[in-house]
Amino acid sequence: MRTVGAYEAKTRFSELLAEVANGETVVVTKHGVPVAHIVPVGKSFEDAAAAIEAWRRYRREHNITLGEGLTIRELIAEGRE
Repeated sequence: MRTVGAYEAKTRFSELLAEVANGETVVVTKHGVPVAHIVPVGKSFEDAAAAIEAWRRYRREHNITLGEGLTIRELIAEGRE
């Protein structure tokens, strides 16, 4: 993690953005006090989609079921009674 002063961040912003695009995190300080973090944009949607697909693959490979003849819809309806 790199730390830069506000003036340096202003004058070298393009360089800092290039570093952030390569995965680096930059802390911007004002009079030595941290005031901002410049961080790469997360890929949370892709991460979530990958996690969902991994779970579906796990379920298929390990034959995880609710029980014979049970569906989630039936369990929800039973819980509402």
